[in-house]
Amino acid sequence: MAQTQTIFIIDDQESVRSALAEMLSVFGYNVETFESADDFLGKLDGERSGCIVADVRMPGTDGIELTRELARRQVGLPVVLISGHGDVPMAVAAIKAGAEDFIEKPVDDIQLVAAINRGLSHTTERLAQSQSLQSLKERFGRLTRREAEVFDLVVQGFTSQGIGAQLDISPRTVESYRVQIMEKMQAESVAVLVRFAVRLGRITP
Repeated sequence: MAQTQTIFIIDDQESVRSALAEMLSVFGYNVETFESADDFLGKLDGERSGCIVADVRMPGTDGIELTRELARRQVGLPVVLISGHGDVPMAVAAIKAGAEDFIEKPVDDIQLVAAINRGLSHTTERLAQSQSLQSLKERFGRLTRREAEVFDLVVQGFTSQGIGAQLDISPRTVESYRVQIMEKMQAESVAVLVRFAVRLGRITP
């Protein structure tokens, strides 16, 4: 993973940027450095992937404000915040803002790399879940209006007879709809169909 990801280092101190860039390069990461969060935000490309390592206290937009701004823009880059003035309230504020971790200076190399790898791993998991949900929505979108009605009743626990009574169709017709639904949704059982319904927000768990 390290070889294909970029670590964006944001710190107003050139010596810190250089030291972190050198260390992370040794670990195999691609590294880009910025002297301010505003500089980074001005050049931000929504297509980039990787992890941000940012100082908390910087002129202009600070690290915590940066984390909040990324969340507001729905940018999926994890943020590891570092600070030479760490305290508990600051650490809590950082995590609440959505930071992956909060590390005090002098930065421990192993601790930082572990935090970066956790952030990259979580991003990969979220992306997979998002793609999975999108695929599920597409499959559901292929159901006809009547199939969607049967789907909703099946996952609520109605029998074919019960569904037939609700929709004024024969149980045999309901069964044929159920077969079509299972095939289109790629579900091997009603239990799987129910899990799909929960993920789609059709029913609450």
